[in-house]
Amino acid sequence: MSDQENPSDDLTPITVITGFLGAGKTTFVNYILKEQKKWKICVLENEFGEVAIDDGLVAESLDAPEDLITMDNGCVCCSVRGDLVRTLGQLASRRKDFDAILLETTGLADPAPVVYTVQTNPKMSDNYRIDSIVCLADCKHIGAHLDEKKPDGSINEALQQVAFADKILLNKIDLVTREEKEALEARLRTINKFATVIETERSRAPLDKILGLNSFNMESILSYDPSFFESEEDKKIHNLELVQSVGIKFEGNLHAQWFNMFMMDLLRERAADLYRTKGLLSFHGQGNTKFVFQGVHEQINFGPAKNPWAEGETRLNKFVFIGKNLDRAELTKGLMECLYKEEA
Repeated sequence: MSDQENPSDDLTPITVITGFLGAGKTTFVNYILKEQKKWKICVLENEFGEVAIDDGLVAESLDAPEDLITMDNGCVCCSVRGDLVRTLGQLASRRKDFDAILLETTGLADPAPVVYTVQTNPKMSDNYRIDSIVCLADCKHIGAHLDEKKPDGSINEALQQVAFADKILLNKIDLVTREEKEALEARLRTINKFATVIETERSRAPLDKILGLNSFNMESILSYDPSFFESEEDKKIHNLELVQSVGIKFEGNLHAQWFNMFMMDLLRERAADLYRTKGLLSFHGQGNTKFVFQGVHEQINFGPAKNPWAEGETRLNKFVFIGKNLDRAELTKGLMECLYKEEA
């Protein structure tokens, strides 16, 4: 099990922020840098995003990627103009100065490359861990973004951003009616029912509900509400979304080899369609060891959970899939075929 999964570790947490232009990221970043006093945060601006800090502030020192602007509240802003590894490498020596790093990724629908870099590059994984992926959504316009049809039939960016998120900041709730807000929240839950939705006005987000919670970890599946794993058929919900989330649970011990083959085949054929996967597993022959995994596309982290199966605890396997064109019945059948069967 990697260090990354230990919330008490020494690694500096990175929160990845996604969201459309106009969702309120500019206001959110300025709030962090100039108004709030509780957290010392290093904000990293990416090269393909709009400049989210006041233009006058940024103009002073964006000559080189290592230039940092230090704010009155101790927060820092830095522009990532090229290599994220280089920028984070330069910050490593002073990372203990910050409570958290916020990586603003406008225009990047798929955070997988960032996650992969931090998890697999030793320079990064020795100093940092991904803490969560947060999607900032504009209550007034996110519905239209979700409805947008791509000419080639591919998934639009808004759907991907919602699908990848651990947390969704639903901003500008003061601009819609209660009915509109509730309908939107229900829709977001259909796409990604495992993300926490946090309501905000004018991007004043409660940072203690977003930062430093280690929600991007293998064990996050353990805290999910059991109702998440009820099938839509049970609830009589007709899901028309192209991207959706599926939760599956069943009792028993899995056959390790069969399960590995199932996952290898699934990822080989469907990795591009699978945005997030998570699992809680009991394997035959592994005693009381409880296993957990989580993945982004084909990148899977797998290992033993912190706490084993308790004496007498029901061995309930749980799986989460978030992606496009998912077939619950097919996934359930494939997974249940991985159950270990005693020889007759």
